[in-house]
Amino acid sequence: MKQSLKKPAMTLLGAALLAACTIGPDYHKPDMPVPAAFKELDNWKPAHPADLVHGDWWLVYNDPVLSALEKQVSVSNQSLKASEASYRQAQAAVEQAHASFFPTVSLNGSGQRSGKNNITTNAVNVSADASWAPDIWGRIRRTVESQEATAQASAADLAAATLSTQGTLAIDYFELRAADQLQRLLDDTVAADGRSLHIVSNQYKVGVVSKADVLQAQTQLDSVRGQAINVGVQRSQLEHAIAVLTGRAPADFSLKPAGNIPDAPVTPTGVPSTLLERRPDIASAERHVTAANAQIGIAITAYYPDLTLAGSDGYAAPLLGRLLQAPNEVWSIGPSLALTLFDGGAISAQVKAARATYDQQTALYKQTVLTSFQQVEDDLSTLRILAQQETVENQTVLDAEQATKLVTNQYNAGTVAYTTVITAQTAELSAQQSALSVRENGLIASIQLIEALGGGWNSSALTPPAPSPAKK
Repeated sequence: MKQSLKKPAMTLLGAALLAACTIGPDYHKPDMPVPAAFKELDNWKPAHPADLVHGDWWLVYNDPVLSALEKQVSVSNQSLKASEASYRQAQAAVEQAHASFFPTVSLNGSGQRSGKNNITTNAVNVSADASWAPDIWGRIRRTVESQEATAQASAADLAAATLSTQGTLAIDYFELRAADQLQRLLDDTVAADGRSLHIVSNQYKVGVVSKADVLQAQTQLDSVRGQAINVGVQRSQLEHAIAVLTGRAPADFSLKPAGNIPDAPVTPTGVPSTLLERRPDIASAERHVTAANAQIGIAITAYYPDLTLAGSDGYAAPLLGRLLQAPNEVWSIGPSLALTLFDGGAISAQVKAARATYDQQTALYKQTVLTSFQQVEDDLSTLRILAQQETVENQTVLDAEQATKLVTNQYNAGTVAYTTVITAQTAELSAQQSALSVRENGLIASIQLIEALGGGWNSSALTPPAPSPAKK
């Protein structure tokens, strides 16, 4: 009888496997109109792709201190560690989904001693149970497909978070270096104004100038000295931010003042179509579309019956010593079938919800692509305009320096009042600060452009999906 039951069960299993199919729509990447070229690239000097170092993009700035700090980000930054843990959770979900392809086997054992009316009864049993739900309609395959896409999206999110953190570190670093340069500029100005005050004070002592000239010179010196002190506020905050980005307490981290900030490098951009493969946030959005598409198939499989094959084999006896004897064997095997006949439209609502989620993720993907195009165009135009402005600002500095020299000579000759010297010195300092600010903004824009271009990342870096059973 045992063999007679096993035969139809195996026949049903074979029929189920032959009939297996994958329900639901197959995935097709959403169409996205892409411009042929970036508008803001007109009249730009072309750059060779090798200028942008893949992965270690910060090397284009040729700053060893920055490079050392960037290397610490992926190792020590706590926010990135949290993102990496999230990615491992997604990988575990894929493994869990794959496990559904295989049967579940369990081992059970028990012993009981009971009494009634002075009669003692013993019961001992041990059994092995197995159950398997063959993936006839592709529900498990769609689940694996969805989880794999979600894991890839998580990997892209990790890459995006890493790039963003690296970019933030680079921006903070160059803002700190700009603060160092501003500090030197103001310190030099304080020294020059101090010398001017000394000269005016001597002139006042011999009666050449009035007390008003001395007070004006003192006011000018105090004003610049106050600005020089204030630079320390921003620098200390930037230093603290860099410490946290590299996973250290601010009290255990410091950066010595350094030289001039570098010029913004020329960054290659390529064509807009390549951006779809170079931005991790675009890859993440596209993988979410894939996952949502698979969820439609999962929802549709609820219309179809579920088949489960179950079996059990074990022994039951009153004594442990007689347990594993043939007459005490207890077994069962057979299929079970479940089909929802009426649910008030619940399954239909779930399918509608899955399709709506797919439409939502598709729209978010397309919006992410459009936003990425905007960011690249914004950064290109910013760099172009700042380059033009830097030329003008540098000329302004030269003009202001010459004007200050001429006015100072005129004052020493007694042809102009000291207020004219103060005005010229103030204009010169303002021009120097503006030129430094424009150069700093150009560096920041170059970092933002590298981020907008993906920082050398490529979607091929995503872990390929794990193999799953062949689809029919």
